[in-house]
Amino acid sequence: MKGVFYILLAYLVGELLSMLMNGFMPASVLGMIVLFVALRTKAVKTVDIKLVSRALLDNMVLFFVPVGSGIMVSYALIGQHFWAIVISLLISTVLVIVGVGVLQQKIGRKQ
Repeated sequence: MKGVFYILLAYLVGELLSMLMNGFMPASVLGMIVLFVALRTKAVKTVDIKLVSRALLDNMVLFFVPVGSGIMVSYALIGQHFWAIVISLLISTVLVIVGVGVLQQKIGRKQ
């Protein structure tokens, strides 16, 4: 039960931070950052959220159902901008892979 509380508290803090930033960053991302910092500083123990996080990860596919429905509703719009979407997906994927690789190399050298 503590795990649910910690995860929801991190999300709530993320929501508040997002409101303070006028929605510049999504609350869910800020909540994950808050939870990460809490875990790294040992304010929250991994054991406390392990059960809840495992249950959420095991059922993650359910969180994609609304997104899939939204895509089907916007099918005509996606068809109009298909190539722009494909190119932006490719470029952003390459940038993320390069960024994570560089970050991993820097972190690996420090350890």
